[in-house]
Amino acid sequence: MIEDYPYRATMPKFESDGVPSLTRFRRETVARYVVLAVRDPLCISPDGMEGDIGSFLDAPEIVAQTGLFTTVTGTWRSVPISVVSGGSGSPEAELALMDLFNFTDADAVLRIGGCGAWSEKVRVGDLVISAGAVRDEGMTKAHVRAEYPAVADHRLVGLLAAAAADAGAPHHVGITRSGDSEYTGWGRPGPGGYLQREHTEIIDYWRRAGILNTDRETAAVLTLSRLYGRRGGSICSVGDNVVTGEPHRSGAGHAEAIRVGLEALARLAEADAREGR
Repeated sequence: MIEDYPYRATMPKFESDGVPSLTRFRRETVARYVVLAVRDPLCISPDGMEGDIGSFLDAPEIVAQTGLFTTVTGTWRSVPISVVSGGSGSPEAELALMDLFNFTDADAVLRIGGCGAWSEKVRVGDLVISAGAVRDEGMTKAHVRAEYPAVADHRLVGLLAAAAADAGAPHHVGITRSGDSEYTGWGRPGPGGYLQREHTEIIDYWRRAGILNTDRETAAVLTLSRLYGRRGGSICSVGDNVVTGEPHRSGAGHAEAIRVGLEALARLAEADAREGR
């Protein structure tokens, strides 16, 4: 099919000398194991910890930087890991993921970020490990029909849960709902209190369906990783819970989510080495 596509030759190529313009990824400097992160002010804690995941690595080095993304490569327990930080939402995640898949050898991508809880079971500061996600955003539907499931890599889910248990971190494994809107599509009133009846039903609809949390990127990471033959996962720290009324607490659990996520990637690398993968 692609051979007969008339616009293949004229499609713009945002790259120069084999280096993508939007991310500046270079194959030799981006690790096989990657964290996809958001520059999120809601993850800043009162003590000033800004959720800078790269700073948790040993010998971190900026290996690529553009107006959209900053990429840092370092090690965690001697395992090379790259951290790609950019803006929020599925469309921006798509840009990073497509460049990772087209221009690097990355084959495991883990989202580490913040989220809100929509379940009575989850408290602020807990960690949520996504087994799958509701694709209630638009970008992934441009790649594959809505019926295609957003499913995390099963081994990565198990390693995240084990690392959280070993760290004594309160955590949950379940379904995340990813959306685009931070306002009416989230049940949050727009300017002047604007809401339609359908907006007022969003939270309870998904709460009754048993989702644990909501964010903007998990569905993108899980869907595109699975669709393009990579391994995807997501672990988020919970900043608030609108269902229980527990208020937002900046940075709650976020450092723990970072440590658990990096440890899980290191364990995945060790398992790959044992299996000759």
